[in-house]
Amino acid sequence: MFWLSLLFAIGFALIHYFSGQLIHVRETPRSRFLSLAGGVAVAYVFLHLLPELNDYQQELEGHLESGLFASIENHILVVSMLGLAVFYGLERLATQMKRRGNGSVFWIHMALFIVYNFSIGYVLAESEFDTAWAMTLYFVALGIHFITVDQGLRHHHQESYDRRGRLWLSLAVLAGWSVGAFSALHEVTLSMIVAFLAGGIILNVMKEELPEERDSSFRAFAVGLIGYALLLLAI
Repeated sequence: MFWLSLLFAIGFALIHYFSGQLIHVRETPRSRFLSLAGGVAVAYVFLHLLPELNDYQQELEGHLESGLFASIENHILVVSMLGLAVFYGLERLATQMKRRGNGSVFWIHMALFIVYNFSIGYVLAESEFDTAWAMTLYFVALGIHFITVDQGLRHHHQESYDRRGRLWLSLAVLAGWSVGAFSALHEVTLSMIVAFLAGGIILNVMKEELPEERDSSFRAFAVGLIGYALLLLAI
């Protein structure tokens, strides 16, 4: 599984670095491929990542038996909610700064997605996938999702993203994989990262699909959602 996870980490990096050259998709009306990719990512989050959080919740409860957080139920879902809120808050901040002509908005976006990609690479290496097939499903779902992320960042930052951003995000995935593969961080740390990541994925899919001006394809989104959901339920 080590070599397969390394191969997939390299695959994630290559998707980020070359997706703009290899895959040309419309933004308005929104490419059906991007809407389908959003459906795949949402299906993976709700049918794989979120159910996995149940196991992590038990792990957290064992370490929060006393203190302020002991009285809070579903700690892991709170972390996931915070992940969505943090990504949303930073996204809104970046949008407002762009409207004011603040040049640092690019680096705010990059910092946000460097953490995002680092987490995806870390989970790829550190999570105990039951089978190679389960790891492959993770790679397919998030690899397709990366194309959506690339498209959004390229729309916001154009040449800056192609010159520097895509390289940083490619390296972030590989760095996350390296930390996960060669260090033994606590299970609680992994649970927090997975929960935070789940919230971030939901936010990033929704912010790309929901705006009316994108003219997204609900049919393609539904095909991706239902098709990938059936695939996950079948295995």
